[in-house]
Amino acid sequence: MSITRRRFLKGSLAAGAAATAPAFYINSALAQEQTLRIYAWAGYFTDAMLADFTEKTGIRATFTPYGTNDELMNSLRATDGSGFDVIMPTVDRVPGYLDYDLVQPLDTSRINWDGALESAIEGSEVGGVVDGRRYFAPSDWGTEAITWHRRYASIDRANLSYADLWNPEHGQGVTVRGHSALVGIGLWLEREGRLPFPLLDSYKSEEAMRANFDVILEEAVKHKQMLVQFWDTENEAQAAFRTNGAIIGQTWDSTAFRLQQEGEDIAYGAPREGALAWMEGFVIPRNAQNPDAVYELINWYYTPEAGAMFVEATGYNSTAKGATELLPEATRQFFTDSYSEQDLANLWWWPIQEPWYVALRNEYQDRYLSA
Repeated sequence: MSITRRRFLKGSLAAGAAATAPAFYINSALAQEQTLRIYAWAGYFTDAMLADFTEKTGIRATFTPYGTNDELMNSLRATDGSGFDVIMPTVDRVPGYLDYDLVQPLDTSRINWDGALESAIEGSEVGGVVDGRRYFAPSDWGTEAITWHRRYASIDRANLSYADLWNPEHGQGVTVRGHSALVGIGLWLEREGRLPFPLLDSYKSEEAMRANFDVILEEAVKHKQMLVQFWDTENEAQAAFRTNGAIIGQTWDSTAFRLQQEGEDIAYGAPREGALAWMEGFVIPRNAQNPDAVYELINWYYTPEAGAMFVEATGYNSTAKGATELLPEATRQFFTDSYSEQDLANLWWWPIQEPWYVALRNEYQDRYLSA
């Protein structure tokens, strides 16, 4: 993404106290005639959030969860963009939906952009705006980095690296997600000068991707005996620590946040190679039946109260202005403890993942899983 990452994070941290214009609603009568069908990541809409949305707008809403971007894409392709009114992919995947004609451009005049962080709006232009039309209204961002149990894993926080996952002292106590673990290993090998091409070139050509990932896969397989479990979904990542014996892993920030809420002595930190960062947002499928209600949902979300409810439910970071000021101290402390200013300036944002890259990525992941 071309936006300066420091500017994005500066905006997200500084806008907490910004005043938010009142949300406005358009075509409410039409929106209320049908139920809004939300298809989003597991845990993103609690019963309390749905009830608040209905109370504020008069619109009934149902929530169907998914666990991965691939699951979302496969579902929409199977129904030709029908079945749901709004989805929440990561911004790097949006161009892939256009390749299959599965989504429609947003009517940006119907969105209360005053309620969203300007840095997030600008940051979502790469991937979220295609051929001058915006398809994506940013909702949240987060990272994937290193989670560890302080009692059982000895970590030098100042020099944390993706290589630390594979310290033999961790025994068979590591959990990772297949495809993103390969990227983490790639960042480590790139820092040591062991890749034939810059890692970002992997997203530009099949030649560079295969050359890099052949090296990455060989390194990954060397350490596979240390894995206690692969994870794909949030629930699986938490279970790795909660019940399956993991003491360290490459997980989403929400994994550590939720385990901490349960009283586990868990820490989360960004490696010196950069935490893997992503942004998600609202997208309308091509055959949505109730698009009017989607704009109501977006405008409801771009209020401090709704944004804070989302953060408390997920542990991720909302793009709604003023949400941070409404959060419990423990939630704000997790962010402070997890990221230094240098970490925030050093985030490694997922590049646009076009369909050809996703196919090759899955090929290497399958080889890793079956090795």
